[in-house]
Amino acid sequence: MADRFSRRKFLGGLGAAFVPVAAFGNPPEVSLRPQLRGAQPNGAERLIKAAGLKGEVAFAVADVETGTELEAVGGNLGLPPASVGKALTALYALDVLGPDYRFETKLVADGPIENGVLKGDLVLVGGGDPLLDTDALATMAANLREAGVIEVRGAFKVYDGALPYVFSIDPGQPDHLGYSPAISGISLNFNRVHFEWKREGTDYDIAMDARSARYNPVVDMATMRVEGRKTPIYTYEPSARQDRWTVAKAALGNGGARWLPVRKPALYAGDVFRTLARSNGIVLDRVQVTREMPQGTDLVVHLSDPLDSILRGMLKYSTNLTAELVGMTASKARGADLQTLPDSAAEMNRWAAETYGVNGIAMVDHSGLGDASRVAPEDLVKALIEAQKTGALRPLLKKFTLADSQGRPVKDHPIKVDAKTGTLNFVSGLGGFITTPDGSELAFAIFTADVDHRATIPRAQRERPQGARSWNSRSRRLQRALIERWGTLNGS
Repeated sequence: MADRFSRRKFLGGLGAAFVPVAAFGNPPEVSLRPQLRGAQPNGAERLIKAAGLKGEVAFAVADVETGTELEAVGGNLGLPPASVGKALTALYALDVLGPDYRFETKLVADGPIENGVLKGDLVLVGGGDPLLDTDALATMAANLREAGVIEVRGAFKVYDGALPYVFSIDPGQPDHLGYSPAISGISLNFNRVHFEWKREGTDYDIAMDARSARYNPVVDMATMRVEGRKTPIYTYEPSARQDRWTVAKAALGNGGARWLPVRKPALYAGDVFRTLARSNGIVLDRVQVTREMPQGTDLVVHLSDPLDSILRGMLKYSTNLTAELVGMTASKARGADLQTLPDSAAEMNRWAAETYGVNGIAMVDHSGLGDASRVAPEDLVKALIEAQKTGALRPLLKKFTLADSQGRPVKDHPIKVDAKTGTLNFVSGLGGFITTPDGSELAFAIFTADVDHRATIPRAQRERPQGARSWNSRSRRLQRALIERWGTLNGS
């Protein structure tokens, strides 16, 4: 009885500002522009106006227990979700692959082993593991020696055909951004290479390596040349076997480091493994990349963490490559014919329509990095409500901290929020769950986007375009204000 009473208080508190909708099973309201359901001179409309955002604002919030929509602005308007799309990818992977799924990376002997000598090829077989790192490859190299292999007479190959090759998650991003690397059936260190520089007189000592917690192997497949210019800061040029970078000398200062994206993941993993194998006394030939699955004997098998653990990290740190790899693996498991990343995203969109009966989800990738993705807030909320019936997603989401009027985090806030954030330049999103002070649970999605302005930003300036930081800050303040409004009205 108390729950029903608290919901009546919420509806009563909204008063004329709210026209209730029976449930999310009903057809969505059709609107060319975001419209509040009823005039709200003192409610959400006031908050939106105060935010002063150019572009579009759309949101929906609903009661998880009943599915009743409590308030919406442009609830059926599709906007870029940014990394909030990773919440949908997590649901997709959990449903298709299961929380206990583990990725496999293997060393396969394509030939007989006699007296410690492999008389055939050694193949490093990628299985799409998003967390494979240098430490894991080092353990695999040591285990190869423990398996009795001391020499390889054949070729050394890396199989990357488990997933399609993609040059960049979002080709619209500048070449040097580490969060938009290449994708293939094998990845290492999130397909990033570490670039470090230190001034030595008038020159610079530079290094390109695949560092991890325990190892720091230098790589040959990525090179860097310092050039006497001011701009552009970085340039990229592909070659058959290398990622070739240049950097502007004027931008380096006395020293520093950053991660750059890898565009040749199989060569990168093979390069690093050769070094680690050599440290175990096993000399391997130059890496050959193959997309033909080897038929041989498994010598070493590395298993990833369980999928639910991988997804928790993905949602916490918003790792784009993890989202793409788990999403593509799920699409492949569904039998989709994958040639491109949008092929896989389209399969996820079909799954969402089949599973949740929604048609306002049109992702072009699994991470939300591509700004051509569109998600309607009402459809994401419907998916969240259905997902909460099993309780699989909310424990994986990161806690979202509310702030006071000065922007300072409030510990032990009576409104509890678990959500996924999403940020691109002039795009901001937030979606997840609210527990109000009286214990009611709400699902919500908030999207803001100035798509027209974002489209005018030149590719070279998309890392830090003018005005983006203040626009996104205003969006985040609006998100917090809306959550405070919903939580207070429902929990007072």
